Amino acid sequence: MQDKLLTTKDAAPLLGVSVAFLERDRWAGAQVPFIRVGSRAVRYRLSDLNAFIESRRRVSTVQG
Repeated sequence: MQDKLLTTKDAAPLLGVSVAFLERDRWAGAQVPFIRVGSRAVRYRLSDLNAFIESRRRVSTVQG
């Protein structure tokens, strides 16, 4: 089954961030994985967003 592709506007609420945050993230080196479709369009795979969220899960505020 193919993974659903989301626009920046659709991806932002799933991550709890603004559209501007995702735009800055792409400009600054993209910690959130994205796909460029054509020369301008950007899409996010739902599975990539879920993996990103899971990778950020922490059980403590202590760095380590």
